[in-house]
Amino acid sequence: MSQMILDWSLFASQLMLGVGMLASLYRMVRGPRAQDRILALDALYVVGLLLLVTLGIRTGSTIYFELAMLIGLLGFVGTVALAKFLMRGEVIE
Repeated sequence: MSQMILDWSLFASQLMLGVGMLASLYRMVRGPRAQDRILALDALYVVGLLLLVTLGIRTGSTIYFELAMLIGLLGFVGTVALAKFLMRGEVIE
């Protein structure tokens, strides 16, 4: 019984994360300003990270957790670099 509940809850969470990914992708494409696009990109990598974590729980493989950690690190650095570029016009001082 508990395995069935876990499977259904993982499926529902992956479905909702997919909808969130589509919403942030829409905002990234249609964003009126560059700040909106960067925020949508930030949300997109967080949702992708969470999707990988749920996939790792579902399959029981540790490679998905390592990929999620890598995406989290690179996504944070990319967001900081893009925000710095918008504020100052250059990334490296």
